[in-house]
Amino acid sequence: MLYPLVSIVSLCWNRKDDMYESLKRIREIEYENLEVIVVDNDSTDGTIEMIEREFPEVKLIKMYKNLGIEAYNVGFKNAKGKYIVIIDDDSFPKKDAIKKMVEKFEKDESLGIVAFDVRNFYKYDDIKKTDYEEKNGVEEREYLMSFNGAGAGIRKDLFEKVGFYPEEFFLYFNEPDVAIKVLDLGYKIKYFSDIVSYHKFSPKNRVSWRAPFYYTRNAFWFIWKNYPMKLALKTTIKLVYSCFYYSLEQKTNIYLKAMFSAFKDINRIKGKRKPVRLEIAENLRIPFYLSFTFYR
Repeated sequence: MLYPLVSIVSLCWNRKDDMYESLKRIREIEYENLEVIVVDNDSTDGTIEMIEREFPEVKLIKMYKNLGIEAYNVGFKNAKGKYIVIIDDDSFPKKDAIKKMVEKFEKDESLGIVAFDVRNFYKYDDIKKTDYEEKNGVEEREYLMSFNGAGAGIRKDLFEKVGFYPEEFFLYFNEPDVAIKVLDLGYKIKYFSDIVSYHKFSPKNRVSWRAPFYYTRNAFWFIWKNYPMKLALKTTIKLVYSCFYYSLEQKTNIYLKAMFSAFKDINRIKGKRKPVRLEIAENLRIPFYLSFTFYR
């Protein structure tokens, strides 16, 4: 079997040590036809200099400021591989993950996205599997799912067709926005337990306004862009209620700020509404509740 070129694309911003760890691990990957692209969102902590000095084989793309996930798209567009592997600056694929991913894609033309088993780096291989799972892997039961951006593979031509990541989101909810479009085009998203990546989940819950704000605001925009009208209206009402309820419950105004921002800046998604089929919108598992769990 001739193995096609695979592009690993990572986005970084002021995480020099994590980026170093990730690139060091990527060097150990057991797949020869590989290119590695790092898009730097204007880091000021020495990340750029470290990559240039320690990893000359990496294609480094430097942004003029922090563009959020929009910068990912610069890397995706510059990728030359048939398949793109998406990782964070604090994640990396297991040594055999790329080869296994390519084999899945090559066997099934309807497979659009391979969702990796993203494990906690700090616990590493704590998750024990049966002998059968280790040798053969186990596919998730058939249901509509998104993917984790700390470890996923996607066909480059398909990614291009759906428009890559939604640049207006800045942070968060970009994966479901891609997933719902991929599924609507008739492709499958499948999780494989034997295709692994490791992610440095924070040992402590880092409380910041950014996550609850962007999760909540982008949930509205995701709905308005992708859901059929009746379902969009119904889900919007539920989200509005949740913003008020959880603001009172958790004694914060961040959810209300995010909601008002979604309505105020609705022009940011002007011309981007393309409703998917109702069965796709109804059955894709979207964790809207995550937006309202940050201050509990």
